[in-house]
Amino acid sequence: MVKCHLSRLMGEKKMKITDVARATGVNRGTITRLYHETAVRVELDTIDRLCQLLDCEVGDLLEHVGE
Repeated sequence: MVKCHLSRLMGEKKMKITDVARATGVNRGTITRLYHETAVRVELDTIDRLCQLLDCEVGDLLEHVGE
């Protein structure tokens, strides 16, 4: 399973879903699904934009956890 840490990273920077959507140009629904960890797939461009905005590495945003 892949865990998304977007909500934690956004919380650390006190950002709202709307702020992230506006700053990255990524659809608000996509950000919401990542935030709530209900996304099934994500474009690499979306990951790139989020990492740039949040000043983090892919490994900080996404984590593989074994089950």
